[in-house]
Amino acid sequence: MQFSKWHALGNSYLVVEQPDAGRLTPARVVRLCSIETGIGSDGVLEVTGRDGTHAAVTIWNPDGSTAEMSGNGVRIAARWLAAETGAEEVTIETADRRIAARMIDALMTDTDVGAFAVGETEAVDGIELTTASVGNPHAVLRLEDPTRDDLLRLGPLVETHARFEARTNVQLVRVDGRHDLTVLVWERGAGETSASGSSSVAAAAVAVERGWGESPVTVHLPGGDLQVRIADGRAARTGPAERIAWGSTDL
Repeated sequence: MQFSKWHALGNSYLVVEQPDAGRLTPARVVRLCSIETGIGSDGVLEVTGRDGTHAAVTIWNPDGSTAEMSGNGVRIAARWLAAETGAEEVTIETADRRIAARMIDALMTDTDVGAFAVGETEAVDGIELTTASVGNPHAVLRLEDPTRDDLLRLGPLVETHARFEARTNVQLVRVDGRHDLTVLVWERGAGETSASGSSSVAAAAVAVERGWGESPVTVHLPGGDLQVRIADGRAARTGPAERIAWGSTDL
């Protein structure tokens, strides 16, 4: 199997295009993502079909589960397709979204994420959070000064709480100003991550909807910054993605 390895602010994915769809299995994904048994990555983007500048992608988490959406994954898939076709504008289809992406330069990509939804603020076992959806589920927690220890404690607790039937992504948010958020991310099926595109949109959407800030929002993540624009219930995001390796494997 041919693959290329990409990263977006340190969040890495393997891109594979299978000649016949369905060859990837949860067990194979776990092997591929493991540093001990495979190549090592935060997930796999399986290209299940493409037509010109449009590609359909299945997003796999490193635990062998699939995700409806990944902002970094979509951006990586868009850069991969642009490299394959030479196009400056492409579309990526995930489980339930068709996302347009535009190459700004050799590194930066702008993606039209589409509609989002912000839920009510609620308490889950005494933890105050706001739910959001960007095609996948999120729980946004605003803290005065979130730390990695907070993330390692609250992330798995909220992700797997009975309140979230299909589990959830978790963001710990510090409001730094009207246009700036610092965000730590616990990703469903992956755990602590250096960056997350959909989590950045969820955090920015909640911040704008709740009046913590206003668009555009720069989201500061451990791996770097993403810019998010919120308007009329829709979001767009700008950030980098680049290829770091390629090869083949029989794993």
